[in-house]
Amino acid sequence: MSELIFPPYLQKKDKIVIISPSGKIDKKLLTGAQKRLSDWGFDASLSKHAAKSCGQYAGSIKQRLEDLQAAMDAKDVKAIFCSRGGYGTIHLIEKLDFTLFKKYPKWLIGFSDITVLHNLYQKENFASLHSLMARHLTIEPENDPCSLHLKNILEGNLPQYSCSPHKLNKEGKASGTLRGGNLSVFYGLRGTSYDIPPKNSILYIEDVSERPHAIERMMYNLKLGGVLKELSGLIIGQFTEYEEDNSLGKKLYEALADLVQEYNYPICFNFPVGHTTQNLPLINGAQVELIVNKKSVELKFKPNTPKE
Repeated sequence: MSELIFPPYLQKKDKIVIISPSGKIDKKLLTGAQKRLSDWGFDASLSKHAAKSCGQYAGSIKQRLEDLQAAMDAKDVKAIFCSRGGYGTIHLIEKLDFTLFKKYPKWLIGFSDITVLHNLYQKENFASLHSLMARHLTIEPENDPCSLHLKNILEGNLPQYSCSPHKLNKEGKASGTLRGGNLSVFYGLRGTSYDIPPKNSILYIEDVSERPHAIERMMYNLKLGGVLKELSGLIIGQFTEYEEDNSLGKKLYEALADLVQEYNYPICFNFPVGHTTQNLPLINGAQVELIVNKKSVELKFKPNTPKE
């Protein structure tokens, strides 16, 4: 597979549209995100139905689709900021038209349920941003490191992350295409045309409110399906809002370490990505280098020329 296309980086006063493609969200968080993005110098606006409510969703399927498609089609929009996850983007995945987007590519930003759209964008050969969303931009201070990393990436300043080691890490050095996101969400796309290509990929995973045995079951699917053996590296992020219930007879990370011990590529645990304050923005589709050693874990993004 060829390298994915990077949308153009943003300049001051470029337009960012905030949409709500899945769960409904408090209007205060929408306006908070809008203010933060505007403070960064961008022209941030809310989509027509961003604050709508339809059951647990931010509007009907038609309304959510209309907002996302309009943002994708707009020539002057340079980034699409998803306000939150939840559940619902799966309703849109088969209905989106990339005809105009391919003429005017732009960054898609979000995580959690937005993993559905990240997989779709990779299928269409475009990179996207797995990143914090509206609550984070509203609540965290101006000097929040993850927020500033997002700003820097949007402006074309790619990060070089360095994180603390973990006792379960497997040392090594690898290069590949960075892919991943919420484990439950992309697990739900396994066996479809929206599945991620594992070969030469450095996969990262995170999840929230999943019991340990459910996480292990999903990982066994990746193992038995031949995904794990094709990877170049594995980044195990944050699993939050669950209890270590002893269902596996050991702690979750230990169970996952046993499951992947046969692979020779670098593996790191406790990487700061997921439903936590420390949620480092990651570029799906970027060429990266993963270095795991006794002293640190380093993730380096290689330069990429955006499509103008």
